[in-house]
Amino acid sequence: MSRYDEDTDLSVKALKGFKDILPDEVRTWQMVERIARDIFHRFGFSEIKVPILEKTELFSRSIGEATDIVEKEMYTFEDRNGALITMRPEGTASLLRAFIEHGLHVQRPVQRLYTMGPMFRHERPQKGRLRQFHQMSVEVVGSENPKVDAEVIAMAHLLLNELGLSVSLEINSLGCRSCRPLFNNRLVEFLKECSGRLCPDCERRRHTNPLRVLDCKNENCRSLFDKAPLILDHLCDQCRDHFADMENGLKLLDIPYLVNPFMVRGLDYYTRTTFELVTDALGSQSAVGAGGRYDGLIKDLGGPDIPGIGFAMGMERLVLLMSQQQKEAGATSIDLFVAALGKAAQETAFKMVHGLRVNGLQVAMDHEGRSLKSQMKQAGRLNSRYTLIIGDDELEKGEGTLRNMESRDQASVSLPGDLDEWTGKMVEMISS
Repeated sequence: MSRYDEDTDLSVKALKGFKDILPDEVRTWQMVERIARDIFHRFGFSEIKVPILEKTELFSRSIGEATDIVEKEMYTFEDRNGALITMRPEGTASLLRAFIEHGLHVQRPVQRLYTMGPMFRHERPQKGRLRQFHQMSVEVVGSENPKVDAEVIAMAHLLLNELGLSVSLEINSLGCRSCRPLFNNRLVEFLKECSGRLCPDCERRRHTNPLRVLDCKNENCRSLFDKAPLILDHLCDQCRDHFADMENGLKLLDIPYLVNPFMVRGLDYYTRTTFELVTDALGSQSAVGAGGRYDGLIKDLGGPDIPGIGFAMGMERLVLLMSQQQKEAGATSIDLFVAALGKAAQETAFKMVHGLRVNGLQVAMDHEGRSLKSQMKQAGRLNSRYTLIIGDDELEKGEGTLRNMESRDQASVSLPGDLDEWTGKMVEMISS
């Protein structure tokens, strides 16, 4: 007896936090990806595909050693040579590594790039948040113009509008490496006064990453932070002007927004502009898309000293929000179902179906020899626009019956003498 036979309750299931995306749901995913790619291309972006596995150092250097992602959430292991490898927890670092490695700034001084794919974080699974999740990451590298910030935010806003989703935009500035240290010092002093009243996470973060404390969702902590110093009050002149110009850009484009001085984002590399597109329909996981500027990150990763800005959107959250707002993709359909009765008819249909597929139609047939009634039900389940019925009598006459599945009208159509000629006529008839 094998060890599997000893446990009658054994079942094969996906790992906790990992989810199968079934065909009905995939249609909505495909719709989101199609609309996203269309919008990105309108704005001059090109797609780049990057590996799932990277050196761990890439993420610890870019995201920050003291972040929750690096400290607790990354899937990291040693390869056969003892090197630390990590399954990517976010897309920006990998995209910028590729940008640096291949010298893309030499080809064009301002690069507009996006990538889509799975990311991995070992955190508590919850609504809209899984351990394997999917993101689209969008980056503009090589420009520090605040109008570019406004344009990137406007593109993210447009994507959600075209998906039919209702969200609100929140913006903030995190300053730069010149003005943020003064704010950090004042924040540390404020948090020191709050010691003993903070939640355990904030008590830990005030020593390791004080800025992240402001992002706490604990109600008691949030009430304490009402009197906290605000980063917007500590911006240098350049950062203040940059933020004002970015706001003006949003106003020129009629993009509504709210300034949220407590929004800090969870990654250390952000500077100046940060933003979130939020909804109240997903519980505590309110951000549907978020991003910001990361001037200095490319240099920190060993590349040239050039600025960048980008955002990420979680696909699972988009699809979940669309299902709640009843924006799912409709049922798929095919152009033609061929119902063949009898061996000779099935062989003829087999050739016909392939010829029609080669010429661009979506066509299906039954290979199991089912009854006409069963095959018509199958055509209905596939939401077929037409069904072609052929059997021994139809082969002898050289004519089949073509049924419009919506109107139920039927007409006789000739069966192929010359398959290529017949295929062309059928494609023209069904496509009209």
